[in-house]
Amino acid sequence: MLTEQEVSHSWSQVFKGSKFESDAFDRAEQLLEELRPESPLRHRPTHELEELRTIHVSRESCRA
Repeated sequence: MLTEQEVSHSWSQVFKGSKFESDAFDRAEQLLEELRPESPLRHRPTHELEELRTIHVSRESCRA
């Protein structure tokens, strides 16, 4: 289990830059799973990940 600080740092590294590939979303989910369920840090990134996925899907569908 990682600490909240380690997850926070890794989270910013996963989404550094503007390229969001599917493996970045998978890695972000793995990081969230490392946090305790009651961790306050878990709430915000969970919603942020959902929003980023929605944006990514919208951009990909516009390119098709």
